[in-house]
Amino acid sequence: MPGYSLSEVDAVAMRIVFCLFTLLSCIPVVAADRPNIVLIMCDDMGFSDIGCYGGEVQTPVLDRMAAEGQRYTQFYNNAKCTTTRASLITGLYPRKKGSLLRPNMVTIPEILAPTGYLCVLTGKWHLGSNAPHRPSDRGFQHYYGLLDGCCNFFDPAQPDPDFKGGKVRWFGEDDKRITEFPDNFYTTDAFTDQACAAIDTAVDRKQPLFLHVCYTAPHYPLHAPEAEIAKYRGKYRAGWTELRKQRHARQLEMGLVDPQWDLPGPDREVADWSDVKEQAYYDELMATYAAMIDRMDQNIGRILARLDERGIAQNTVVLFLSDNGGCAEKPGGIDPTRTPGVKEFYTACGPGWAYAQNTPFRRFKSYVHEGGISTPLIARWPGHVAAGTWCRDVAHIIDLLPTCAELAGASIPDEHKGNALLPVEGRSMVPLLQGRSRDPHDQLFWEWAGSRAVREGDMKLCWDSGLKRWELYNVVDDRTEMHDLAADRPDDVERLAAAWHAWEERMASKK
Repeated sequence: MPGYSLSEVDAVAMRIVFCLFTLLSCIPVVAADRPNIVLIMCDDMGFSDIGCYGGEVQTPVLDRMAAEGQRYTQFYNNAKCTTTRASLITGLYPRKKGSLLRPNMVTIPEILAPTGYLCVLTGKWHLGSNAPHRPSDRGFQHYYGLLDGCCNFFDPAQPDPDFKGGKVRWFGEDDKRITEFPDNFYTTDAFTDQACAAIDTAVDRKQPLFLHVCYTAPHYPLHAPEAEIAKYRGKYRAGWTELRKQRHARQLEMGLVDPQWDLPGPDREVADWSDVKEQAYYDELMATYAAMIDRMDQNIGRILARLDERGIAQNTVVLFLSDNGGCAEKPGGIDPTRTPGVKEFYTACGPGWAYAQNTPFRRFKSYVHEGGISTPLIARWPGHVAAGTWCRDVAHIIDLLPTCAELAGASIPDEHKGNALLPVEGRSMVPLLQGRSRDPHDQLFWEWAGSRAVREGDMKLCWDSGLKRWELYNVVDDRTEMHDLAADRPDDVERLAAAWHAWEERMASKK
């Protein structure tokens, strides 16, 4: 170097090396063997809808995932869209006062992103559409989709006729609202397009990926392409009680449910099928619902294919679940003048079909009997999760954050952005994925709109908001909750009720 002595050159070089070392030490080290995590959640789908859980809906992709991975028989959600999503992303039970996302909570992407993961959300968020509660505020580097609870599948900018006088839902990309959609738009397809693009980005950048895909299918409104609906039209003319019997028979054959559990009769809101007028219309409702799941399964196939194409399938954990049980709500009522499937109308299945969707359990979304809080969960991780296996251990939605953290080799912090954090209440499921046992939760709790439950070991205490009394069940011997033991075991009722009220008081705290 002209004008410099050799010693001066050495000194400059040393300073450059030191600066580069300091800069590089600030960049997270990305271990090549850390798995990608693709966490897929659908919306308001019943326990028995997909083929590998007893359903007649054509779901060959999810069925293949089950054959290549692990199915869970006792995985629990929070009975409702918002609370389930809050628990999934934070590893905590939902707090009752204030926002479901608070500064003293940390999210999965806030844990994974600093360690080098590309964190992307595509689909439904439902945890806030304004700062500081948007996906971009809580660790996701990119998001695309719906920040509200539901929308028109063909045109999200179309007002919801049954919601607050025709509200337009918040749909956007990275905090920018989208108000125009092409003629061939369908949310399930669009969410998948974004998921595949995220896979490409992560591979191109050589980053591990946390991809959270939140389909709105099969949440109402019942919207699906005609080609899919045509596959199922006429298949539900025998009614919901017969459908439930058929699904239960398949569940028994595959070993999903215990033959000693009694199959409950119709829930109190469910009419006898022989008394139902407009049976053809009800068949059309369920056919459209099935079509939505069918189309979603096809799109999950696109995601798995992209993992294969980009050569990362072997190092990717794929999880699939639903956010709560099948939905008995019927916004706007059941009105045969509203054609299911088309974008002009909002339609819903109602309690009769929800009764079949949640086979073999009682009740629906928003209730905390097993039909409201039990979800199918499938895990596939080639070479790590044994193919064709069952996990019959109890697990809960709060367990997903610590599971993702352990998979990623990331520690859960005690504080975040200067805020002391609530201790995570979930427990890692990695031992379960590996076919091993883990220490179970001492107790698990639920509450939504007055319905309450606590599970401790084999026993579950449950309060139906409509009946307003405690019921006690042995959910190992009687998971369909047909034999109430409350009168025979008053001490257990009193003890578990006290535990639930103590938990409720903790959840109501602003701390």
